[in-house]
Amino acid sequence: MDLIERDEALITLEDLLANILSGRGCVAVVGGPVATGKSRLLDTFAQGTAQRGALSIAASGSPVEQDLPLGVLGQLIHEAPLVEEERARAMALLREGAQRDLGSDRLGQPHAQVVHALCTVLIELSERYPLVIVVDDAHYADRLSLLCLAYLSRRVRLARIMMVLSYSDTVWDSGSGTFSCAQLFSGPRCHTIQLRPLSRAGVLSLVAAQVGAEEAERYAEDWHTYSAGNPLLLRALLEERSEGRPVPGYRYGQAVLECLHRGEAELLGVARGLAVLGQADSLDRLLGVERTRLDNALRSLAMSGVLGSGRFLHEAARLAVLAELDPADLMDLHRRAARLCHDDGAPTEVIAEHLLHAGPLDAPWVVPVLTDAAANALREGRVKPAIEYLRLAWHTACDERERTRLAILLMRAEWRINPAAPARRLTDLFETMQRGWLDGSDAVVLAKALLWHGKMDDAKEVFDHLADSGAAHGPETTMELAIAGSWLRSTYPSMSVPLGETHPRTTLAPLAAIHRLESTAALTEVIVNGPQPEAIAAAERILRVSHLDEMSMDTVESALLALTYGGRAEQAAPMCELFLAEASARQAPSRLARLAAIRAEIAIRQGDLRTAVHQASTGLKLIPASGWGVTVGGPLGSLVIAHTAMGRYETAHDLLDQPMLDAMFETRYGLHYLYARGRYSLAIGDVASALDDFQRCGELMDKWNLNAPDLFPWRADAADALLRLGNPEQARLLIEEQLVRFGSSSMRIQGISMRLFAATSEMRHRPNLLRRAVDLLQSSGDDYELARSLFDLAEAYGKLGERRRAGMILVRARTVANECGAALFDTALPAAEEADTPAAREAGEVVTVLSEAERRVAALAAAGHTNREIAGQLYLTVSTVEQHLTRTYRKLNIGGRSDLPASLAF
Repeated sequence: MDLIERDEALITLEDLLANILSGRGCVAVVGGPVATGKSRLLDTFAQGTAQRGALSIAASGSPVEQDLPLGVLGQLIHEAPLVEEERARAMALLREGAQRDLGSDRLGQPHAQVVHALCTVLIELSERYPLVIVVDDAHYADRLSLLCLAYLSRRVRLARIMMVLSYSDTVWDSGSGTFSCAQLFSGPRCHTIQLRPLSRAGVLSLVAAQVGAEEAERYAEDWHTYSAGNPLLLRALLEERSEGRPVPGYRYGQAVLECLHRGEAELLGVARGLAVLGQADSLDRLLGVERTRLDNALRSLAMSGVLGSGRFLHEAARLAVLAELDPADLMDLHRRAARLCHDDGAPTEVIAEHLLHAGPLDAPWVVPVLTDAAANALREGRVKPAIEYLRLAWHTACDERERTRLAILLMRAEWRINPAAPARRLTDLFETMQRGWLDGSDAVVLAKALLWHGKMDDAKEVFDHLADSGAAHGPETTMELAIAGSWLRSTYPSMSVPLGETHPRTTLAPLAAIHRLESTAALTEVIVNGPQPEAIAAAERILRVSHLDEMSMDTVESALLALTYGGRAEQAAPMCELFLAEASARQAPSRLARLAAIRAEIAIRQGDLRTAVHQASTGLKLIPASGWGVTVGGPLGSLVIAHTAMGRYETAHDLLDQPMLDAMFETRYGLHYLYARGRYSLAIGDVASALDDFQRCGELMDKWNLNAPDLFPWRADAADALLRLGNPEQARLLIEEQLVRFGSSSMRIQGISMRLFAATSEMRHRPNLLRRAVDLLQSSGDDYELARSLFDLAEAYGKLGERRRAGMILVRARTVANECGAALFDTALPAAEEADTPAAREAGEVVTVLSEAERRVAALAAAGHTNREIAGQLYLTVSTVEQHLTRTYRKLNIGGRSDLPASLAF
């Protein structure tokens, strides 16, 4: 019954009250589910009876007093305004009735006399005052009181008595009470008023009074769904609302508990079972109740607004029910639910969730169920539940070899959250390997974890063990060893371990393993021999078909790095962004951190300093420096390089002022660190230290035969240091060596080298060399190195006396530097004072107005190139060149090619 109907119910009661004033008694029975406003209706009515000239006396039933004979009737007698003689007689009757045991629904003669005498006391009272007898929660009244009230209800016809009783449908209508309502109160003088939950309109009306009509209407469906029209639940929701919307929480949960405790104990038990099992199927077997009784209970809970479609209407309700359970009872329910779900063939994740809360359970199926559930969770990106399942499986398993297998699985899973987490297991697993209980691919996983944490000797012992037992390897282990051998060559080149075939037959291997081998081989090929077309093509192909499932992180990492070190940063960047988004969605912090470190490396090679700082910082926040082990040199190196280029020397110093594992310098990550530290030392003027780091980096790369041009151009930086130390001849030799070895394979490295080659050349030759460097770096996409070359070009023109041109170039240099976040030293340029000339301002306006593509086309046009020549140089169609020029003329408000600013042609 909705809000308006409750008002009508009150009017109905008041109309019946008018009848008793004229001597026509009646009985009104108010029914409805728990917490639908019955008590409030009775209380409101009772308070208004005095104004109508009637006397009201009230009582209420309670489940804890159901066994107290005449308890409810005693409440009425105590509240009645009786004279002393009447009260004494009534109290004596109450004592006498309490001492007798009725034994059945039928009244014996002596007992009937007691009931008759007690009812006579109330009838005689009604002769003095029109009497209203109010009994709330009559379904909890004791047996004898109910019989008295029923006896009285049949004698109100000629008395000025109105009886108003409320009861809950969840007790009497389920047939679980002592009597049913129909048995006790029926006949022409009995009126039934059935309250129902609030309708959607009723809910909306109440909510609108609190939050306003507009907000109430906007979220009307949520308000009605979560409250189910139950006023008690609705009031709790109103207390927890947020911006006009219900947000079920603690108060809502407590309101649900109050509804449950107002009903029968059986309903509470059903709710608890449902909270554990999660669905109504098999709930009868879990609780050991008849299906008919269970269906009645579920129906009653639904009428109360606690359930909907056999489930709790909100998770807050389920959690509140679980929180109230005694821990031992909760464990028992979960234990029974786990067995039940296993017997019914439920998904292993469902069974595993029960096992987590069930306490020790000795059954042979427990460990396999937990292991399978963990594997499924990892495939779906739910790493934390998988770790919980594996931990429980490890504690449950009895066989030592099985525990070893589980420990490896657990280490792999924990690695996804934080690589530092499984470090405590390494010692135990290493000892297990020494006992001969760990072999094959599991031993490879252990070795890689040992390497990560800098335990080089232990890792070598594991690999030696695998190499010695090579004849016993199966196809899977052979493949894993081949992958590990290639990976060691590119990442831990100081470790020389013979691991068998480099290119095993892969036709029968899983596709994921084939991709891991191909991507690792591509990275090794790029690092050792430079950007070979086959390796680059393989990396691109693998990335297009890869996803971050259970085993593919190594595949993705190797392929992305192959592109990055192969001079394909512009291709690696968008692919890395896609994998970053996927890792974020899969809740895998470790993978997200590793991908962020790769994205930072890519950004460094694009001269995108802000992105490099953001991504490297993200990686080091997701995994603290201590958790990165020897691999910390990767993200830390990128962060130091970026901060140094941005002029944040104190920040870079603090990053370098951290203890590093000595083992890091036996890895590729040590090269990252040495190179970054050299860049920092060079920037702050500690040139000798910078030169030492660059040369040490070069020595290790030569020793390990790492020849990727875009890995670390240490010769260029060493040459820069030598120039500052006044040794241009040696610097020139290094630059020439770099140009000869790598110039043709990387535009970026060629451009960086050309800038420094210009610094070793005569001043009159520098502009041409620097213009070539600018063209190369602009094509390579490295904005930071482009800005450095532009500043050097502006300086060269300034020293040659071409101050107007120097000023125009300086404007562009500053623009590029600002865009990439660099803090470059233009104060040393003799052309700096010319930066505010009209020509410089004109150049700045052009750079600002035109897009990058338009500026490139316009620059070549201003230099006198034809449209066809421009198309050939920029790999465009002639039509596209014409479109760019047309837009350029319109933006600059000029008539044609002859009016293009000369500042563009440098």
